[in-house]
Amino acid sequence: MRRLLAAALCAALITGLSSCGQEEGTSAEFYAMDTNMSVTAYDGNAQNAVSAVRDELYSLDLRLSRTRIDSAISRLNTGVGLPAEEADISQLITSAIEYSDATDGAFDITVAPLVSAWGFTTDHYQIPKQKELERLLPHVGSSHILFGGDGTITLDGGTKIDLGGIAKGYASDLCEGILSESGVTSAMVSLGGNIYVRGSKPDGSDWRVGVQDPQKPSGFAGVLSLTDAYAVTSGGYQRYFEENGKRYHHILDPVTGYPAESGLTSVTVVAPANGDEYGDGPGHGTMCDAFSTALFVMGEEKAVEFWRSGVYDFDLVMVTEDGRVLVTDGLADKFQQEDGSGYAYETVSGNPA
Repeated sequence: MRRLLAAALCAALITGLSSCGQEEGTSAEFYAMDTNMSVTAYDGNAQNAVSAVRDELYSLDLRLSRTRIDSAISRLNTGVGLPAEEADISQLITSAIEYSDATDGAFDITVAPLVSAWGFTTDHYQIPKQKELERLLPHVGSSHILFGGDGTITLDGGTKIDLGGIAKGYASDLCEGILSESGVTSAMVSLGGNIYVRGSKPDGSDWRVGVQDPQKPSGFAGVLSLTDAYAVTSGGYQRYFEENGKRYHHILDPVTGYPAESGLTSVTVVAPANGDEYGDGPGHGTMCDAFSTALFVMGEEKAVEFWRSGVYDFDLVMVTEDGRVLVTDGLADKFQQEDGSGYAYETVSGNPA
């Protein structure tokens, strides 16, 4: 029997590639939310902005982690409930339910017991017994999240939530607000691969964001040229183990309780930044984080159908198991395929062929 966890550095979803020439910014690198993070700002009150971003991310880690026994989420999961004063977390949970409903449950924060059953929370990996999954699956679904008239949230017995599939996206939304308030117009934030780029680089050029090659963790399937945008990737190569020659990754299908087998190896969701008028709640970063997971679970056909619906404003880069890179037409002039990547390139139109 052999088990393997993708190394933390290799699990980076997407990576900023280009430096900014001779322009020096204010930067910080740190570890929070179970991942390596970095932020660099180039103008405005950059030093204070970077410090504020770091403090905000540390604070979110303390409040949203379900493995910290004193966090708001842990207290909710143990039956204490979420009090009304945790209004921002309540708003985040509400957004998670919206995205779950929009994707027919492909994204679901109540998969927490399933994630634990597979050992992805503790890194003690195992294939759970079918009877164990059958016991847990009835507790999965947003209908088990109960909102009280006094603004509190409680959970049905046996239901627990995990915000890991949406928390870093939410954090990137808050980073945008901090940078805006600090007068920063050029910055890059990398939260374990959840990327937010503010404005353009100091020299006026686009930021270059590499989409990791799922088959070659040290390489890229292509590079995106972006300004004022979020880009978030989910992939089966990020965290996994192998047993008896079969790989089991961490992106679970809420319907079956097993790792999703959708024919996709990674999904990158790209959306425009929220803009300076944006408030403090969940926004496009949160949306990208949730949809990158949901569309990976849904698979190519349903993901494209969902994108074509136009209900939400985003574009896609999808890498398939059969060796294709699919890029929606909103990114066609922003994506450059890496030479020698070996993938067949396809543009996906907004209208069915």
